[in-house]
Amino acid sequence: MSKIAVVYWSQTGNTEAMAEAVVDGIKEKGAQAVMMAAADFNASMMDAYDSVAFGCPAMGEEELEEDEFQPMFDSCRPKLGGKKIALFGSYDWGDGEWMRTWAETCTSDGAALACDSVICHDAPDSDTIAACKALGAALA
Repeated sequence: MSKIAVVYWSQTGNTEAMAEAVVDGIKEKGAQAVMMAAADFNASMMDAYDSVAFGCPAMGEEELEEDEFQPMFDSCRPKLGGKKIALFGSYDWGDGEWMRTWAETCTSDGAALACDSVICHDAPDSDTIAACKALGAALA
């Protein structure tokens, strides 16, 4: 059975709701999902998981949250080579540039993206929840 980490940061609850849907998609495929906040995850934990879903909203000038998520993610970057991952998050402005940049960073680090990233404007609607479940299933 695959063991998959769903690591997220959420200020308003939107990205957390997306993370919960990712977990649902993983479990529906029969894999084990472990959901945790970015503050509770670090690079030393990467090897314990077959795959990792990372979730972070756009902050500032369309970038990752800089106090908790970005430092955690930067510490994990050396472990991305060959790792199956997926990315998701919400935004309130812009056009999703933060996600495109993040995905490019991951692939340049050697990560294998399991599927297209999932983004949503503000709170996730039913289509976004379905896309997050599909993202989870793609990792499982």
